[in-house]
Amino acid sequence: MKRINQYKKLFKVEGAINLAELKKAYRSLVKEWHPDKFQEQDEKALEAEEKSREITQGYEFLISIAPETKENNLEEYNNILDTCAIVDFNWKNQVLEVEFTNGSTYEYFAVSKPLYIKFVNADKQFRFGKRKIFTICLYRKSKRDAELA
Repeated sequence: MKRINQYKKLFKVEGAINLAELKKAYRSLVKEWHPDKFQEQDEKALEAEEKSREITQGYEFLISIAPETKENNLEEYNNILDTCAIVDFNWKNQVLEVEFTNGSTYEYFAVSKPLYIKFVNADKQFRFGKRKIFTICLYRKSKRDAELA
């Protein structure tokens, strides 16, 4: 959730993410912080490079969790939940990353430690995940998964 709030703050997004507004904010930030705008000797050149990277990462991240994106990918996601099993999972800082048998990987946000422990100890992890995590928590297709495709 920290990363989500950080990127929303960067783009001045309040509430639900609107892709059109996000795109406008992205373009204005890129114009403001584009590295080519500064001379190499300028002390702001290095800062602009870092800020430009952060802006791009934030934009890609917010697009991946936007309601419109989720709606467009809902059929594929439901198909995964109906036909696939869990291959592997990893939890760190309230983010649960789950790899499914079809090779896709999803990140689930705000998965508390007690919920994760219940997931690990469940007799049927997939069933527990589907009831308590996969359909309830904010999720996105992992960037790592997208890079492999």
